[in-house]
Amino acid sequence: MMANLFSSFDPTTKLFSLNWLSSLIGLFIIPVSFWLIPSRLNMLWIKIIMTLHKEFKILLNTETKGNTLIFISLFSFILFNNFLGLFPYIFTSSSHLIMSLGLALPLWLSFMLYGWTNNTTHMLAHLVPQGTPPVLMPFMVCIESISNIIRPGTLAIRLSANMIAGHLLMTLLGNTGPTLPFMLINILIIVQIALLILETAVSIIQSYVFTVLSTLYSSEVV
Repeated sequence: MMANLFSSFDPTTKLFSLNWLSSLIGLFIIPVSFWLIPSRLNMLWIKIIMTLHKEFKILLNTETKGNTLIFISLFSFILFNNFLGLFPYIFTSSSHLIMSLGLALPLWLSFMLYGWTNNTTHMLAHLVPQGTPPVLMPFMVCIESISNIIRPGTLAIRLSANMIAGHLLMTLLGNTGPTLPFMLINILIIVQIALLILETAVSIIQSYVFTVLSTLYSSEVV
């Protein structure tokens, strides 16, 4: 039962062997009018981008122009992949550690290399919080170092676990449908619709959380 349940997250299913191409499907289903004229959809997305730009600029606390573009692109990419996973028979690439870790690890490595190369004193100061007693300083260095090293892992696991959890719950409830009486099927459909709305909100929240945490990690190295 569990093997069949988790097989829905298998990257190489018999149904479609090129499942990782689902990450690019969003580019093909966007209406042509979105690119040609300032449609309502285009104006809404520009409004979202400008809101994110203002927020990320405050979090980064730097005057360098264009530094928010990478984080806005990261948010858009994760958001599109999370949304695509809500459609039937579409592979949820953001539920796999190979993708989420592939996004988090290069970002974290680049922040660490830049910080330790250009701001070594600043990075060392982060290992000992202000006001720490001298006796606890060695322990705080160990704790802060470990918490810094596991950051890409926590980012990746948070995104993957949240996407898998909702999909598994919907799959489990859907599998009970054939065994339920007719009256309970109506309740099941309502519950599934509520879960779908919840998963839509989770898709937005998790892409936002991933991006905001990456922005905060970036702001610590400058």
